[in-house]
Amino acid sequence: MILENELIDLSHVIEDGLITYKGLPGPIICNYLTRETSRKNYEEGTEFQIGKIEMVSNTGTYVDVPFHRYADGKDLSQTGIDSLGGIEGLFISIDQSIKEKDKTFFYEKNIRGKAVLIHTGWDRHWNTDDYFENHPYLTADAANYLADNGVAIVGIDSYNIDDTSGRSRPVHTILLGKEIPIVEHLCNLEQLMGRTFEFYAVPPKFKGVGTFPVRAFAKTIK
Repeated sequence: MILENELIDLSHVIEDGLITYKGLPGPIICNYLTRETSRKNYEEGTEFQIGKIEMVSNTGTYVDVPFHRYADGKDLSQTGIDSLGGIEGLFISIDQSIKEKDKTFFYEKNIRGKAVLIHTGWDRHWNTDDYFENHPYLTADAANYLADNGVAIVGIDSYNIDDTSGRSRPVHTILLGKEIPIVEHLCNLEQLMGRTFEFYAVPPKFKGVGTFPVRAFAKTIK
């Protein structure tokens, strides 16, 4: 049954020690205040837990905004919420066996003003060594085509939207240079096939930060 106003979670779970990007440390998630310790501060029957998290901003499912790539680009606090949520979505499925996703996959698609979510199925390798190697990615000509045709935000369920075998990152350079946010490490995109939906990927309003985890989700319209 197809439900209207269904919320579909597109985010991975973040847990202690999770490696999202090879070479970057996993988060440390622990107690700052335990329930046991809190009993010293409150009346009987009242207890609380306060967590403490230490992590790099590229953890889990996250959004990149211009400051991630450009020192003078907009950071999370300067990026309008309307560019991160409530955006009409477009689901595009590209077989993961096709490693390079070039511009031809976006021809004849109505992408202007849309959140283009690229389903490759790579999320099935999440939290395994296979996730980091030989992943699907977009080419520079695909990024240029998306930017030139007015895409609003681009997401992918792969390790990186760019080819990580070299040192250049043209897709980040092109899209973030046009103030088009990028959402990486999505999951469950196959649930959007044939659906009309709005996309949301809103992070906290941090100043001086260009990347941060989001609880990405889609709200179906029909």
